[in-house]
Parts: sequence; C-alpha cells; structure tokens
Amino acid sequence: MYYSYKYRLKPSDAHREELDRHRDICRQTYNHFRYRLGEYREENGELPSMTSLRSELPDLKKWWDDLTNVYSKVLQTVVERLFNNLKGLSALKRKGYGVGMLKWKPPREFRSFTYSQSGFKLDKKGGRTVLCLSKLGDIPIRLHREIPDHAKLKQVTLKKEPTGEWHATFGVELDREPPTKPENPERRVGIDVGILKYAHDTDGHAVGSLDLSDERERLEREQRKLSRKEHGSNNYERQRRRVVNCHADLKRKRRDFLHKLSAYYAREYDLVAVEDLNVKGMLESPSNSRNTASAAWRTFLSLLEYKCKRNGTHFVAVEPAGTTKECAACGVSTDKPLWVREHSCPACGFTADRDANAAWNILSLGVKQLGVGHSESTPVETALPVDTSVSAKRVIETGSPTLKREPSGER
Repeated sequence: MYYSYKYRLKPSDAHREELDRHRDICRQTYNHFRYRLGEYREENGELPSMTSLRSELPDLKKWWDDLTNVYSKVLQTVVERLFNNLKGLSALKRKGYGVGMLKWKPPREFRSFTYSQSGFKLDKKGGRTVLCLSKLGDIPIRLHREIPDHAKLKQVTLKKEPTGEWHATFGVELDREPPTKPENPERRVGIDVGILKYAHDTDGHAVGSLDLSDERERLEREQRKLSRKEHGSNNYERQRRRVVNCHADLKRKRRDFLHKLSAYYAREYDLVAVEDLNVKGMLESPSNSRNTASAAWRTFLSLLEYKCKRNGTHFVAVEPAGTTKECAACGVSTDKPLWVREHSCPACGFTADRDANAAWNILSLGVKQLGVGHSESTPVETALPVDTSVSAKRVIETGSPTLKREPSGER
C-alpha cells in the first residue's frame, strides 16, 4: 500500500536560500522544456516522448551551469511533471472542455520539487532528526509521528507554502496488504452530508458544521487592510503574509475536523455508504456556492475512502438522486422544498428528520449495490428516537461523535 506522510521542515536562513534557488532552477527548467515542446510540434508535427526530452538534460548542463547544482533525479521529475500536466489537459479536452496550451510558470505558481528513488534519507544527528538531501545538505525536520520501520521511502516532495514554511511529503510504500473486508458486514452506516448539519448518520448522530465564523471575519478584516496598502511596499508584504496566515489557519482547522470525523467512521464500521456528490457542479451553481466550498465535501469523501481502504471497511458511493424525497420506510417519493427539515410520508405516516431519512436511503442503496443482504433493523424503529445532536467541537476534542475519547491514530 502507498501512503503519504507530511512533516514540517525547520531550515536555517542559508537552507531557505538554497531551497528557493533550487525551486527557481526547477521552474526555469520546466519553462525551458515547455518551450521545447512547442519547437518539436512545429518541426515534426507531433510531441516528443518524455524519454527523448530527458535525454537532452546532459547537453543542457554544458551551457547552463546552474543545472549542475541540482540533483539529476530532481531535474528528471521536472520533465515528468510537465508531461503529467500535459496528460491532464488532454483528459479535460476529451471530456469536452475548452483547453489551451500549457502556461508558463511564474515563481508564485511553482512551489515544489521532488527527489525520486534516491538522493534523500532520514538520519539522526546530534539528537535530532534531519533530512539529508543531495546537493542541499542536512535540514532539520519535525517528525511529529514515526514512519513505520518496514516502510520503503519512494520519494520526497519539498514544498514552500504561501506562508513561507517548508514541508516535506514522503511517498511511502508498505509491504502489507490491506485488511480483508468482511463478506457480511454487521456494523453498517449511511451518511448524509449537508450545510446545517455536516453529517447525519443512521446511528442517530447529527454532527454540526464546524464554526469558522470568527476566522472568516478575521480574514475579511485583514483583506480589507491589504487593499489599502500600496502594492509592492514593505507594509503591503507584511499585510499579505497576515492574510496568507489567516487562509492557512482556516484550512488547518477544517482539515483537522475532517480527518477526525472520517477516521471515526472508517474505524468503527464495516460498511460506510455515502452519496456520490458532484461537488464541482454544485460550486458552479450561483446559489450557496460559498457554503458548499466551505463544507469541503469532496475532501471529506476522499479522506473517508482511503481510510476505509486502510482499515478494511467497505466504502460505497451511491447515486444521490431521490435519497431525500423517497420514504425510507415504504419508498414513496414526496417532493419537499429545502426549507422543510422534516420528512413526513403521506402514504405510511413515517416521520423523521429530513437528513436522517436520506441517510437510511443511502444505506439501503449501498447495501443493495454491494450485494451483502439487508439490514436487520428498519428505519421506522431506529431513525427518529435515537437522533443526537453532536457539535463539531466534540469531534475535534475527542476524535469521535460519541462521548468517549477515542485514541488518536494515523491520518
């Protein structure tokens, strides 16, 4: 299995200067080979292979002296990055999107470079952990959680965040198969995500959305101050860093909440059913797009999917159409506007919270899609009486929507 482990670097001023220099050389190399792609297309009418472009690197070093100061594998990954971006554009074009040429990379848009296979290692020196990088030196690293001893380090990506901090992300391969998924999962849960309540599950937990209003107000306040500064001045740069720090604070708190909530569901259940939401399409809608973006549903579902795979839990994404309208007890569809927060079936009389009813429908579809049989309990018996409102703060403090404190685990 392949995992990513992200850590914060603690470089000195000299290390920061060298890291920035390597990053800029990689950026210029990227732009150079982007230009070479255009030349190949004009001369031959088609694009070259990645291998043929990589073969130009030794000759390029003869007249471009700066390239000799960068590890050779790093330069090769720059060419690979160029072709990956090209494949991404081709995929969008096949889907019908209008795409142009690859763009020239300015310094602010090229923030990372990668050591692949070799040229790096973790070591202990002077009682602290350092990341040894070829042609860069030994950089102290904050190893807040240990990498398993039997893991193979395949690559490391060094990235400069907008805040100015440097992080190292390790690509780690573990020589172990994921846990076997149970053939007949007993602990099952369906999850309906929303705005007012972030997650409503079939066990009756209604997890509230994370309150980031104070952080947003602070961000807007700092942005207004930035708009009054003279662009390019020292005051502008200082204020810009404050705005960047506000953005980073928002992102950090949101991801912490999503990590803990997704880890709980992946750890406690054998089957997790969710909606296969088209979040990108929702963001293109003119109504409520800000709250939709702030909810970060796609991030939550992605985190939940890989953690279910890691824990041997079935993960099922079902078609969301009709899950809110249909009655979980009898299946009769009833239209109701968004402001109506209670489901009341005119056919069988079943009443429940709107999101609880949707969660039961999601679970039923997930069980049917997976083909593992039917749930023993019925929505009528369990959905409404056990609904419990849970604050996002409890999830952050305990790592669980339940009252007991859960042990912290891998992210």
